Amino acid sequence: MSIPSGAPAAPAVPHVPEAIHRRRWWILGVLMFSVLIVVLDNSILNVAVKTIASPAPTGIGATQSELEWAINSYTLVFAGLLFTAGLLGDRIGRKKVLLAGTLVFGLGSALAAFSASPGELITWRALMGFGAAFVMPATLAVLMNVFERDEQPRAIGIWAGSVGLGIAIGPITGGVLLEHFWWGSIFLVNVPVVVLALIAMAILVPDSRDPKPGKVDPLGVGLSIVGLVLLVYGIIRGGELADFTDTTVILAIAGGLLVLAGFVWHEKRSSHPAIDITYFRKPAFSAAVAAIALVFFALMGVTFFSAFYLQSVRGYSALQSGLLILPLAAAQMVFAPRARLVVDRFGARAVCTAGMLLVAAGLASFALFDAGTPVWVMCLVFFVQGTGMAHIMPPVTVAVMQALPREKAGSGSAINNTFRQVGGALGIAVLGSVLSTVYRGDIEGHLGAVPAGVRDVAGESIEATLGVAEKLGPVAGKPLVAAANDAFISAMHVTALGSAAVALIGAVVVGLFLPGRPPATTEAPEEVRPPAEQLTR
Repeated sequence: MSIPSGAPAAPAVPHVPEAIHRRRWWILGVLMFSVLIVVLDNSILNVAVKTIASPAPTGIGATQSELEWAINSYTLVFAGLLFTAGLLGDRIGRKKVLLAGTLVFGLGSALAAFSASPGELITWRALMGFGAAFVMPATLAVLMNVFERDEQPRAIGIWAGSVGLGIAIGPITGGVLLEHFWWGSIFLVNVPVVVLALIAMAILVPDSRDPKPGKVDPLGVGLSIVGLVLLVYGIIRGGELADFTDTTVILAIAGGLLVLAGFVWHEKRSSHPAIDITYFRKPAFSAAVAAIALVFFALMGVTFFSAFYLQSVRGYSALQSGLLILPLAAAQMVFAPRARLVVDRFGARAVCTAGMLLVAAGLASFALFDAGTPVWVMCLVFFVQGTGMAHIMPPVTVAVMQALPREKAGSGSAINNTFRQVGGALGIAVLGSVLSTVYRGDIEGHLGAVPAGVRDVAGESIEATLGVAEKLGPVAGKPLVAAANDAFISAMHVTALGSAAVALIGAVVVGLFLPGRPPATTEAPEEVRPPAEQLTR
């Protein structure tokens, strides 16, 4: 059916007011700044774990298990509340939850800076996770509502590149702060950044919401938090005891899996679920979120043990360790914004599969590292890992976000970030437990000269062993230091191969289920856009 030549074409319904459309790139800059705050905090903490593990006054004497919980308390609260945060953003306005989350994150940072014990640090890190849970979904949701569909892949690529920027700035900033100030400065530095972000958000970011929002699902959120905490606690406890058959370990893991099964059962039957399970019936959607979880499972575990390898075994300072990770961040910053161009040419399936294989190769390379591996080799491996991630995260994020209606952008962002955080938390727990178990098994035979009262503590981690060796003196402690380094490198090799295997599983998943290169079309269909009043100044 043709349109009469004399009839005027129907004007396109504007997606956003023109004033907001003109400043969309400035808005993206503010959103990147918000993401930077959250990512920078975790990357700073990674280079500070050795310092925090040191006895007072240098640190607070945190054990490896307590260090894992300092990371996981943040991650688990973050992941557990993302569902609710996304729904609240869709319901009451994404700008409001973005501002509130940033404010809480800043408050938690200030309190964490002055923690007097590992327990306090874990508590305030959980508060920071509470705030971050309201920041991350809102940034992607706002992005999806201020950019047209054809510009979204580019914008998401730039947004993902800000993760690389955070990875770069975090370790370097943390290293500088740790060389000149006390360990709490790595958290206190967030406060002025938060103040600047709040001002920029208030001025530039528009508010948006779902015209037909769903209800909050407190039971679903509660089940997800309890299930994840029990599961990860069981895994960490198993690594701490070097015994996964211990009753407390089995009960915690079994209880966590049972509660999570109840969560899925509840979500399927709820009239207002925290997460709509029907989204996962789409193979491309399920493959995308699985890829997010698997890549962060592998990488977060490696990031955790690489800090000990670089600082404890190799003897680098926190600043030097941060500089060594710079190639990983640089690769993400360079390639993530351009990933859409490669996807347009080869398709998401080929690009993400290749990215997963690069990540797996980088992780497997750690199995070849020893105490004398050249610096340029480490830099090359980090660059390969960053390149792989840069060609995974933007395409799978686009796949997740564009699979949902625009008005459900908060829920889509919550799903994306939940699987990323849960994958990272489980990666630290599982791979940290593998590292701890293998290390303990290797070092136990070298603890004969250690007093019986501290033998168990000395075998818990390389930092604990080195601390005991220092007390024995330079002569008596030297053989124990050498044994600790050898045991750690051996444990790192096993953990690295496990990480690489997980990345290979991710490559299979995306290779089978992500869509290939779309067929060429001469004309894209007109997008049905929501009314402009959904997005307000």
